[in-house]
Amino acid sequence: MSGPLISVEELAAAMGQSRAPILVDVRWSLGGPAGIQEYRRGHLPGARFVDLDTDLAGTPGGGRGRHPLPDARWFQAAMREAGVCARRPVVVYDAAGGLSAARAWWLLRYFRHPDVRLLDGGYAAWTGYGLPTEVGELPLRPGDFSATPGAMPLLDAHSAARLARDGVLLDARAAERYRGEVEPIDPVAGHIPGARSAPTTASLGSDGRFLPGDELREHFVAAGVEPGSTVGAYCGSGVTAAHEVLALELAGVAGALYPGSWSEWVSDPERPVATGPEPG
Repeated sequence: MSGPLISVEELAAAMGQSRAPILVDVRWSLGGPAGIQEYRRGHLPGARFVDLDTDLAGTPGGGRGRHPLPDARWFQAAMREAGVCARRPVVVYDAAGGLSAARAWWLLRYFRHPDVRLLDGGYAAWTGYGLPTEVGELPLRPGDFSATPGAMPLLDAHSAARLARDGVLLDARAAERYRGEVEPIDPVAGHIPGARSAPTTASLGSDGRFLPGDELREHFVAAGVEPGSTVGAYCGSGVTAAHEVLALELAGVAGALYPGSWSEWVSDPERPVATGPEPG
């Protein structure tokens, strides 16, 4: 694996090879049209759709947040149904910026797939090059991927709180949600005390592609990430925080994911909540 991203040009070339990558469509938007509808209207040739809510997350509630990690058996079954094989590379994509596809990228890495990348710029970049697409759904082509957890670092609520004190815990949500000015989804507004605001959308250019590594490093340095820092990320429910972990990797920084994120944090009224801007 040469890195977490693949360009449209690289993918188009790879699709003509004997060991072409398995393509996984992860289009999803909170409160928007269902991803499967977008997939049926057009997708990359040979791509299979996976549903973020049901294939890339466990059952919500019970103090685990809105998108808890799926267990290994559930995730393995979903990936096999999508045709994922252990000995073939996987490319995941979504509509453009990777904000939902990064969840699949992170999970495949966490469950030890050896070669998974995210299509930089997603479906918009592919069609922008005038490359072919397909419509409808494809017949089942079962894969053989075996999911074994543990290959990516995790945080729970306790270790996230400790990291916010002793390291750098990044909040990947929009800055106004971090400050507690608005909260459209979860019942409590604000952020984990000590966390730093680093909206993951700032890792993308206007074309939906990731910024170059040097610009990402500057972005994270501004958020308090220095050489040798221990870094973690959270968001609302552990989805866009996976995007932040990918952006950190592009910047040369290893980041841990807090899967439960804010939706888990506020499920316990005893956990402290901070509001307002970051301190001086």
